[in-house]
Amino acid sequence: MGQVAFIGLGVMGAPMARHLSTKGHEVTVYNRTQAKADAWVAAHGGWSAETPRDAADGAEIVFVCVGNDDDLRSVVLGPDGALAGMRAGSVLVDHTTASADVAREIGAMAAATGVGFVDAPVSGGQAGAENGALTVMCGCDDLLVFRKAAAVIAVYSKACELMGATGSGQLAKMVNQICIAGVVQGLAEGINFAMRAGLDVDKLVNTIGKGAAQSWQMDNRAITMSQGSFDFGFAVEWMRKDLGICFGEASKNGARLPVAEMVDGFYAAVVDRGGKRWDTSSLMYLLANDD
Repeated sequence: MGQVAFIGLGVMGAPMARHLSTKGHEVTVYNRTQAKADAWVAAHGGWSAETPRDAADGAEIVFVCVGNDDDLRSVVLGPDGALAGMRAGSVLVDHTTASADVAREIGAMAAATGVGFVDAPVSGGQAGAENGALTVMCGCDDLLVFRKAAAVIAVYSKACELMGATGSGQLAKMVNQICIAGVVQGLAEGINFAMRAGLDVDKLVNTIGKGAAQSWQMDNRAITMSQGSFDFGFAVEWMRKDLGICFGEASKNGARLPVAEMVDGFYAAVVDRGGKRWDTSSLMYLLANDD
């Protein structure tokens, strides 16, 4: 197993890095909060670094999973960034959900130094990261670079697919988020309707979940929605960040996103109610408390 680095130990990054360590990779981690990196090392072994550059030094593959475009630039670029510590022939894999523009920007800068680059946003949430069952959508200009990265990504994923050239992984993730927005709102409306109609939600979901209405959201969030529990998975504030990226891309390619725009407005109302850290199924809250 090779030497790798993992930059960003949030709710997604920490378990992804753990899977790498468990499978025998030598892992050096970096996190902007040093105490979090030290705690990860204490629990899982490996080493912590004081800068992204130090973490990347000597690594065959450097993984990044941070918050947004600016966060990504801050840990990859500049004299203390990961690219400054990477040697030619190594690979930078970005798991951040970011814009296609920043993926292309960093991909070009990596190529100029002989470093391979894969934009590889993930789907599956915290549970997927914890269970090593993420879906990974990738963009890369070099098939051999992608294959090298995919062989290691397999440690914490159930699917890893090359979608096209650099930036294509981020574009695919935008589609993922657009689809989720509509599905979650439809599910919230259906479950709210069922409760107001006096139906047994457990029995209902068990029945229609075997038909055309079935979805991951129904399987995993319908019952918790009905219970008013929103402490699962992906936070509203991050979904709004992702939808903002979608809207920015749509303004350039001409796509119309009327449902996604409407749902984003509902999420803004959830934030106004104090729910920015609730998970995305909290759309149900607005329907259940509209009196």
